[in-house]
Amino acid sequence: MTETPNAECPPLLFFDSGVGGLSVLRETIDLLPHAPIVYAADYAGLPYGMKSEAELAARVPALLGRLVERYKPILVTIACNTASTIALDHVRSALNIPVVGTVPAIKPASMLTKTGVIGLLGTRATIRQPYVDRLAADFASDKTLLRHAAPDLVYAAEAKLRGETPDPRVIKEAMAGLTDQAEGEKIDTVILACTHFPLLRNELSEAAHRPTEFIDGAQGIARRIAYLTSGTPWPSDTRDGIFVTTGDISDIEPYRPAIEKYGMKRFEIL
Repeated sequence: MTETPNAECPPLLFFDSGVGGLSVLRETIDLLPHAPIVYAADYAGLPYGMKSEAELAARVPALLGRLVERYKPILVTIACNTASTIALDHVRSALNIPVVGTVPAIKPASMLTKTGVIGLLGTRATIRQPYVDRLAADFASDKTLLRHAAPDLVYAAEAKLRGETPDPRVIKEAMAGLTDQAEGEKIDTVILACTHFPLLRNELSEAAHRPTEFIDGAQGIARRIAYLTSGTPWPSDTRDGIFVTTGDISDIEPYRPAIEKYGMKRFEIL
């Protein structure tokens, strides 16, 4: 018997070190509400920002290879700035399906700033990447780009998704890491160069000393996903999504209420 085209509609696969990629998934669901979703969190490898380039260049393609083999997605999104800036080319070489990466929103930030001074918050691994240097040279050469590594914001965002109150000290220190630099008082636009950080947008805004725009690439990524999958016969209704972890499934329990808000009701281990 021939199945209908969407009876086994392949899912969209999102990959991150933790729950930060939910900020990208949220925008994608707004555009493609009926697309089947698989979200994979590499909790066994968290945090990515503290790992070497060599470690991530080997780890990320290997994990995505296993995920693609198991779930047969139509497209992969690396919803992690650190993994994208280091391993995106390796993953694209290894897979035969479209792969969308996540890169710092330097171009839109350069168009938005009025003072010409832009802040960039990311992990240690992201802010030191030559890829970020190239983006700055291509799109913000006439602007001042101040970078600060704020790895503790990853844990603050994870805490928020568990229903806890993020540590205000961590938020304040992250913003001070930008504003205490030379010309930092002129920052009017901050790039959130880690997918965890948009989950703390309100807290970061409250800690800013002046009106500040916080910008990330989630909406642009969602539009790219929709473009690359245009014409796909998505199901006519919403299906339960799958959340996959490389860690202990019991560690996911505190996140379950937040994850289920994104339509993921099945929890599995890779």
